[in-house]
Amino acid sequence: MEPMVLVAYATRNGSTKEVAHAVAETLRQSELAVDCAPVESVRSLNGYAAVVIGVPLYMGRLHKDARRFLTTHRDALSRIPVAMFVLGPVQKDEKDWTGARGQLEKEMKKYPWLKPVASQIFGGKFDPANLGFPFTLIPPLRKMKAMDARDWMAIRAWTVDVCRKAILRTSPEMSARHV
Repeated sequence: MEPMVLVAYATRNGSTKEVAHAVAETLRQSELAVDCAPVESVRSLNGYAAVVIGVPLYMGRLHKDARRFLTTHRDALSRIPVAMFVLGPVQKDEKDWTGARGQLEKEMKKYPWLKPVASQIFGGKFDPANLGFPFTLIPPLRKMKAMDARDWMAIRAWTVDVCRKAILRTSPEMSARHV
């Protein structure tokens, strides 16, 4: 059986799911066997040679489902290569990106055992039509325009140039088949 990569994602409104599916498809085009699933549906990491985790950064914190996934699968994630992408700022303002990097560093200190072989912050997406409670009660948020700072070329390039190479380099099981 061919070694598998799991692309697991947490999402609130589907933006991270869209990126996770693009990452999975890009890995498949690189001739890797890939499963793609929401983190809350993953019961075990048995059979996976590597994991790519996709998570949005909301209000300076990783999505709650991703935090639960990291805690639940700590032992397995400590033994196999893990790559991580995080969706953050919805604007191209450098101040927002600097803040997101700082927030991610702070969040990752809660998981000192997690040592991703590759990680990246990508732009996120905001659509006021998708606001849930309690955010629907904040008039300025409802009046904001929709924004999408995801750079699909950068996402695919990271997947091929960094993520795939890092996974193959650090997973003997996978590199034996794909180098």
